[in-house]
Amino acid sequence: MPSRTRLLAAAPPFAAAVVGGLATDPGSPWFRSLSMPSWYPPPRTFGIVWTGLYTGTAWAAGEVLTRADSDQRRAFGGAYAVNMVLNAGWSALFFRAHRPWLATLECAALSVSTADLVRRAAPVSRSAAVVLTPYAAWAAFATVLSGAIARRN
Repeated sequence: MPSRTRLLAAAPPFAAAVVGGLATDPGSPWFRSLSMPSWYPPPRTFGIVWTGLYTGTAWAAGEVLTRADSDQRRAFGGAYAVNMVLNAGWSALFFRAHRPWLATLECAALSVSTADLVRRAAPVSRSAAVVLTPYAAWAAFATVLSGAIARRN
């Protein structure tokens, strides 16, 4: 059962990566026309960072879902599902709908959701909470970056 749980825990980040990747289009004329802040990271940074974050998130979720009691598992599982929907949704709002302000608000909700995952993981597995912390930090950074892009455009 733990192996099955860990495998199932990896499915949401994989799905979010696929959906988000399909929605992302940094080569589009709309995106290329945007004014970016000077501190906008090099484009290759995003793929590198997200690969690590999705891998860590899958591991941490598997760790929590394997170790948690039934109430914790249910609560974390629901929060995790919401988080992954928010995660995949940002790309659609920003790149496809061309709504940077709405994407910023959505990313703020993702930041809160990700901090909540860290909070829920901590009593079950301190190592899982530690592994989720960079995801929370990146989501907060992404919120600030999205807001900066929205303000400039």
